Amino acid sequence: MRFTEWLTVLIFAVTFSIGSAMAQEKESVHIGTKAFTESVLLGELVTQSIHADGRDTELIKQLGGTQILWNALVDGEIDVYPEYTGTITEEILAGRGIESIAELDSALAGYNIQMTRPLGFNNTYAIGMKEQVADELDIETISDLRDHPDLRYGFSNEFMDRSDGWPGLRQAARLSPESVRGLDHDLAYRGLDSGNIQVIDLYSTDPEIEYYDLRVLEDDINYFPEYEALFIYRSDLNESVIRSIKRFEGAISRDKMVRMNAAVKIDRESDAAVASRFLSETFGIESDVYEEGLWDRLLRHTIDHLYLVGISLGLAILFAIPLGVLAVKIKVIETSLLGAVGILQTIPSLALLVFMIPLFGIGAFPAIAALFLYSLLPIVRNTHSGIKSISGPLTESARALGLPNRFILRRIELPLAVPSILAGVKTSAVINVGTATLGALIGAGGYGQPILTGIRLDSVPLILEGAVPAAVLALLVQGFFDLIEKWISK
Repeated sequence: MRFTEWLTVLIFAVTFSIGSAMAQEKESVHIGTKAFTESVLLGELVTQSIHADGRDTELIKQLGGTQILWNALVDGEIDVYPEYTGTITEEILAGRGIESIAELDSALAGYNIQMTRPLGFNNTYAIGMKEQVADELDIETISDLRDHPDLRYGFSNEFMDRSDGWPGLRQAARLSPESVRGLDHDLAYRGLDSGNIQVIDLYSTDPEIEYYDLRVLEDDINYFPEYEALFIYRSDLNESVIRSIKRFEGAISRDKMVRMNAAVKIDRESDAAVASRFLSETFGIESDVYEEGLWDRLLRHTIDHLYLVGISLGLAILFAIPLGVLAVKIKVIETSLLGAVGILQTIPSLALLVFMIPLFGIGAFPAIAALFLYSLLPIVRNTHSGIKSISGPLTESARALGLPNRFILRRIELPLAVPSILAGVKTSAVINVGTATLGALIGAGGYGQPILTGIRLDSVPLILEGAVPAAVLALLVQGFFDLIEKWISK
């Protein structure tokens, strides 16, 4: 198959795949959750509740953070997700001076969003330490930390940046610690237990508070607001769906939520099974919970990952080869074009993923767009260098014979540059396989999903469930292109 015919087939395959994916989206209620266990559990509860009442549902778990979920809700990418009053007033709608539920209702209505009444528990932020360390240093309150600036702090990444988190707390409590680092909330407990850090932020319903024998420091400066759990949802939802969501109002006490969190994080039960048991015991709702086996999960994650890598790499090949040719043929744009694709490569991959969300929402398409941009540089540069390295007398002889430039490019330059182009494609493919794991943060699935779940549950086997197949796939992709290069060189 000639090079141009191969590109034609690739164009058709990419177009067909994208069209098929869009056609397969079915109408259902989309539920989102944040990346921590309690949010996933609440998402499971409302998903099973809606499904038990006869509606199709899709649960998109472990999305990156508050703003990603809020924007997805406003844009209609999801229909409902669990949130907290303090987060809404201090982070999402900060600066509006909202002080009551009525004011909160009114403010949300401006976005076509409604909320349930509180579910029955307040999961406020808190600051915690190991009981033994707090005893030795005589620390009871947040203010007591002022006398111990040498303590090492480890706060969740979101807490480090949000207005009701560390920036405001540091100023209100007049704290000036020598060491403050950001890390995943679930990993902070391991760091605290090992002694690498001494002070962390807590969620008051975390089961680890008891498990790790932590002291919750008294908020003597009254800094943290109430964080009453509730669901926020789109106003245009069907009334029957809204009733399914509202059944949890006042039904989940703090003790019940702590027990559910502990069942998942300490006892290693699945989120779905714990949610199903709560529905049965509280409302008499029997929901069918399908527990995927290892091989079923591996197959699903592999298909998702191959889809992300295949489509983004195909699009990159489709655009990068012509761009590489243009960089050779049009001297005036050579430097700027190569510089532009080089700049794209310097943008952190996670940041590039987030930049795509306003354009494509959440899910596979923003991940594909980011991976596509991230894949351009190796292919553009190798196409450019492959054509430029062709002997000048060879192309001059072709022109002397009266051959048109288009014929020379198609029949001489591109075929001779194929080994260099393939090397660029191989590099892009291997990079893509690893970078695609970050797509799970915006609901794209793939091998990143078990990695995120493993971090959330502090489970090394789950982390390896995503990391090992990703590494194996990268090796297989590299081996595949190595074979193609050997076949072409014969």
